[in-house]
Amino acid sequence: MTFDQAMFNIYKRAKEEAGYPANIFLRMITERGGLATAKTLINSPQPSDGYTALYELGRLDLTVEAMVLETREWQELFTADELKRARRRLNQYGYQVREPHP
Repeated sequence: MTFDQAMFNIYKRAKEEAGYPANIFLRMITERGGLATAKTLINSPQPSDGYTALYELGRLDLTVEAMVLETREWQELFTADELKRARRRLNQYGYQVREPHP
């Protein structure tokens, strides 16, 4: 699976499993690509509206931050600062990051 496919996958899962239609997220992936979208969201000083919506639905596991931190192969695409920023945001919202899987 490519990173773009993984990003489309969390979009689909958010819609199917949490009932959240992340239309802005889908548009960002389509226009900018998955990696640029992920970096934009992770580096934003404030969580996106989608992140907040997923938090309210109890599904932070469907955020870009969780996907990146919990999948070892994606971590190499991000700087140490970006990974730290993603972890900090999830921790601030009470999400326990799971050990990365291959």
